[in-house]
Amino acid sequence: MRRREFLGVLGGGAGASWPLVARAQQAVLPLIGFLHSGSSNLYARLVHAFQDGLNEAGYIEGRNIAIEYRWADGKYDRLPILAADLVLRQVAVIVANSPAIPAAKAATTTIPIIFQTGSDPVASGLVASLSRPGGNLTGVSTMNVELTPKRLELLREFVPTAIALALLVNPTNPNADIQSRDLKAAAVALGLQLHVLYASSERDFDTVFTTLAQLRVGGLVIAPDAFFISRSEQLAELTVRHALPAIFSYREFAAAGGLLSYGGSSTDQFRQAGIYAGRILKGERPADLPVQQVTKIELIINLKIAKVLGLTVPLSLLGRADEVIE
Repeated sequence: MRRREFLGVLGGGAGASWPLVARAQQAVLPLIGFLHSGSSNLYARLVHAFQDGLNEAGYIEGRNIAIEYRWADGKYDRLPILAADLVLRQVAVIVANSPAIPAAKAATTTIPIIFQTGSDPVASGLVASLSRPGGNLTGVSTMNVELTPKRLELLREFVPTAIALALLVNPTNPNADIQSRDLKAAAVALGLQLHVLYASSERDFDTVFTTLAQLRVGGLVIAPDAFFISRSEQLAELTVRHALPAIFSYREFAAAGGLLSYGGSSTDQFRQAGIYAGRILKGERPADLPVQQVTKIELIINLKIAKVLGLTVPLSLLGRADEVIE
């Protein structure tokens, strides 16, 4: 064989083999399935927190770990299909936020699942106990559902003369019944009348706020929900347009122009989930990893919106606020 022909064959063989080598290298990277009911553009900050947690555990995306992201964009009925797809891709671990947990749990009993929930994972039947979860699930809880009555108390401090308040719930959320029950009990204890309204899509919002105006409530508590988070800016704008003081669990609401937010730190929650994903990749079992509880509770007050609504911020709340937006 002539020298030029030999080099051509050698070069062609090497060129053809490189994609195979690259694919083989990619294939050996541990694969994480990230399943979320929200939208990617709204959760970039929290995805970074998750990646930070992975980094703390020694994993860097694209270097020694790969992540398959699946976003339902607020359409909960898509979650079972997305979860099934991650199982088919044979991911090593699935990370699922609260509305996505049932879909992930139904899709597999063997792949480890790290959940991110705002409710009590024992009371909701996710794990046998916080210290020894058992099964293939463990995760991180902000206990945001349990904090819902506290939001009612904080809102009452802003509108002490109100005799009726309202709760906005997404009826498709697995925690909807718990959220309504707990807040009704808290309202009775405070001597308040509570109206519960429901929304699971944007088209419901106009009806909800028209009803709120007719009811003449003094304020609105928005129940923890990923769909509501994805519409934080819209909800904030509607509450201001209707001159309605409102409180939500997530900072995104106050930052978007809502009055108040109060809840466990989502940044801490996602970072802890990343750490746990790394520990599971190193061989630890979810059954042996205690459920983590976020201890940092953040109170955010939008002072500018308080002025727009003609409200005086109680000094006691200003002193307790973790952040004041001016």
